[in-house]
Amino acid sequence: MADGQNVSESVTDRARSAATEAASGRDSEAVSRFVERFASQLVEAGMQRMPARVFAALLSSDTGVMTSAQLGEQLRISPAAVSGAVRYLSQQHMVSREREPGSRRDRYRVHSDQWYEAVTNRDAVLRRWEDALREGVQQLGADTPAGRRLAETLAFFEFLQGEIGRLMERWRAHRAELFGGGRAEI
Repeated sequence: MADGQNVSESVTDRARSAATEAASGRDSEAVSRFVERFASQLVEAGMQRMPARVFAALLSSDTGVMTSAQLGEQLRISPAAVSGAVRYLSQQHMVSREREPGSRRDRYRVHSDQWYEAVTNRDAVLRRWEDALREGVQQLGADTPAGRRLAETLAFFEFLQGEIGRLMERWRAHRAELFGGGRAEI
């Protein structure tokens, strides 16, 4: 891409962001404070700092969709930082990448069901952990202190996996009561 095109697209993104903010009557300082506060909570829970900030920015945007340039400008971070954060968030099924219509640029979307997706996609991870723990119990011996500790950890993950399915069913019913059957996306 030519530098002139990048500058033009960046100016267009800024104008679009400013117009959206003005139309919604949002205070950009209040939004920024929320993004940083929520991101710090995500970091304390174990998420990496840049993905946490990008996720909070997407979550707090009215459309739930932003380009790399918009994210970089709002968060004052480099395109490389945005790229790395989005890669991580995509792998965690917390955001999706889509092509901006009529452009070669990508935009990133947070979905209203991102928490559901993030939790339910842990299923494969839990299964791998269970397999490794089962193997560990066999190798260390079920009657050893370490083997018993692994067996208890395995039992916890098996319990958790069964409960997640039931919990997600209850969440879908609760969500339908609160917000109707469809997604709350724009």
